[in-house]
Amino acid sequence: MPPYDQYMRLALREARRGLGRTSPNPAVGAGIVSDRAAGCPHAEIEAIRKLARPGLARGASLYVTLEPCSTHVRTPPCVDAIIAAGFARVIVGAIDPNPKHAGRGLDRLRAAGIEVVSGVLADVATSLNPGFNKWIVTGQPLVIAKCAVSLDGRLARPSSEGQWLTGEAARAHAHYVRSQVDAILIGAGTLRADNPRLTVRGVRTPVRQPWRVVLTRSGNLPKRAHLFTDEHRERTLVYKNRSLASVLRALGRRGVAIILIEGGAEILNQAFARRLVDRVYFYIAPLILGGPKLLDLNPAEIENPRYCRIGPDLLLTGDIRYPGNEE
Repeated sequence: MPPYDQYMRLALREARRGLGRTSPNPAVGAGIVSDRAAGCPHAEIEAIRKLARPGLARGASLYVTLEPCSTHVRTPPCVDAIIAAGFARVIVGAIDPNPKHAGRGLDRLRAAGIEVVSGVLADVATSLNPGFNKWIVTGQPLVIAKCAVSLDGRLARPSSEGQWLTGEAARAHAHYVRSQVDAILIGAGTLRADNPRLTVRGVRTPVRQPWRVVLTRSGNLPKRAHLFTDEHRERTLVYKNRSLASVLRALGRRGVAIILIEGGAEILNQAFARRLVDRVYFYIAPLILGGPKLLDLNPAEIENPRYCRIGPDLLLTGDIRYPGNEE
């Protein structure tokens, strides 16, 4: 059997280079394998274009992390270009999650006489685009709850002890997480108390500044806050007296596929109570601060929790499941 996994891993590596830069479209990687020539650019059309000569695709194998598109939306269907190029075989990782399109691209390739191998490293390929996978089916973004938290569930130090719970390494990693999402959401209380910038800083790869979303009941917000005065002020959205669920639906219509809720405690607890959170990023500081616990997961359960050390702190990530929800 040909080394399908080996070449698919190269395509997956290319796909990861697009994370945080393609939303709401998925990050897709493609590579061409031939006895005569090979290339491994970003996706199907780019892979074909970067061949030294178009004819080199004839009889070759194309590896792609996501089923090639079969419909004309903003661009012509990729399957048309693949068929025209003369590929002999197409090896696919994940099937298109859109139920209207799932499998159609593969059927068209087979009908054109192209050998199709699907499901190669499918779990890995599918996990590349969790936001797209949810958004394309439901129209709503994947919701990530992110916060720094003490061992006893506190989200902030007493005002007399300084601003940060976690160390520099954890805060740097949080900027990387921001670079992978389409929007960052906070409540009005966090805006008034912290005057955050909610920008992506210290990330090497250029990224688009995520939308900065503020939820407020009264609309009484400080006009000189960074979110309304800095260079990214046009990327700030304010929703007044709207439920969190309705705001998520509105953001989904804007093409927001992944949203990061950064606080405060009221918004985070509301998101868990209404079963809106899909994933968590908890930066756990080795501190016990005392006082009432501010973070309450309610009935949420963290599935397959993963821990890693970041400086003196611990990062807990995992997907959220709620009792009674069938998956």
